Amino acid sequence: NGDAWYVARKDVANNTLYVAQGHEHPWLLANQLLAMDASWVAGNPPESGQYSAKTRYRQSDAPCTISFGGQESFGFELTFPEAQWAVTPGQSAVLYDGDVCLGGGIIAA
Repeated sequence: NGDAWYVARKDVANNTLYVAQGHEHPWLLANQLLAMDASWVAGNPPESGQYSAKTRYRQSDAPCTISFGGQESFGFELTFPEAQWAVTPGQSAVLYDGDVCLGGGIIAA
């Protein structure tokens, strides 16, 4: 199989790197993410509900639902009806309402 290999996960504590081959490997797909260090264009977070998000540069907007934890430091959680490819900790999750950018955060998990 000539498909590319991708880092799927890092286990720093055990010095282990998990890799997966090809775009469709289940380790590379995620239906939800947790983002921290949120920054909102309007200064305040949007209402919980249905929006769209991007988790990769030049990615098409993906429908999602945003929810918030009880503590501000929690950030927010996005849940996608369709699994998203290569949701990567350290990258940005950007939330949109139609064509309007609402803000986003840094993917933590």
